[in-house]
Amino acid sequence: MKTTARAHPIQGLVKYHGMRDPELRLPYHDSISVCTAPTNTTTTVRWLTDVDAEGGAQDTYRIDGEAVEGRAAERINMVVEHVRELADFDHAVRFESENSFPSNIGFGSSSSGFAAAAMALVEAAGLDMSLPEISTVARRGSSSAARAVTGAFSHLYAGLNDEDCRSYRLDSDLEDDLKIVAAHVPSYKETEEAHKEAAESHMFQARVAHIPDQIVEMRDALRKASFERVFELAEHDSLSLTAATMTGPSGWVYWQPETIAVFNAVRELREEGVEVYFSTDTGASVYVNTTEEHVDTVRSRIDEIGIETDVWEVGGPAHVLPESDALF
Repeated sequence: MKTTARAHPIQGLVKYHGMRDPELRLPYHDSISVCTAPTNTTTTVRWLTDVDAEGGAQDTYRIDGEAVEGRAAERINMVVEHVRELADFDHAVRFESENSFPSNIGFGSSSSGFAAAAMALVEAAGLDMSLPEISTVARRGSSSAARAVTGAFSHLYAGLNDEDCRSYRLDSDLEDDLKIVAAHVPSYKETEEAHKEAAESHMFQARVAHIPDQIVEMRDALRKASFERVFELAEHDSLSLTAATMTGPSGWVYWQPETIAVFNAVRELREEGVEVYFSTDTGASVYVNTTEEHVDTVRSRIDEIGIETDVWEVGGPAHVLPESDALF
């Protein structure tokens, strides 16, 4: 009853904002993303049997060596309790997770975290579930995690139940050529609060009305492997998402001066004929999307600004690791 799983975080392309149901984490509208590799979260879980639990074992959650408490523990517990319900048992669980990249700066750590958790918990419980089915488990921790379960380019459908609100992978020939220069701009943010804020913005309903057209455009662009269309849409969607966040009650502005500097560098590169577009999720860090042909040029230009960068590629679905990779 012990399993280790790994998942890659997501970059939102048509992003979701606001939750119709904050407990089941049902979004107001569809969303599409791409997983980024080699960044990942690795999670080991062990369901404690009656013998293991002798003396009254309790759930324990640790991330990057630290005990998890408060709201973060509540979110993990939502996923754990759902798997207990599916498996029809009440075993306690030992849960340990490690991230290979910084969390809470806009690079989707909650998506890979809950995707790896859901995969490990389901497999350790002996449940026979498809990736779209496991995506509904991960969604209870983070809606973005549903797409991290199915991996690569994925589409999370909005719905009011687990049959409708689940993620499916989208095939696209862009998987092989896409390179992502990740520009790290450390600035702590709280995505869960941002979803609440956005729904109260006067611009939110306009965004919700706009999304269905963006979804069909993005699906068509991915199917036709049109780099320009896909990432131009993602760039504009980043601006739309941030507009809704900034016009909520608290007027949050996540972007930092370094964020804007990256935007300007990207636009200058485009004027020079380089295929490159920027994208942000809820945070200050920037995904700079380009191709194999231009990645060295793009990274060099961002490095000149004095910003730490990594180069990522498309990551696959959540998957189980061999026992030798267990964290305990």
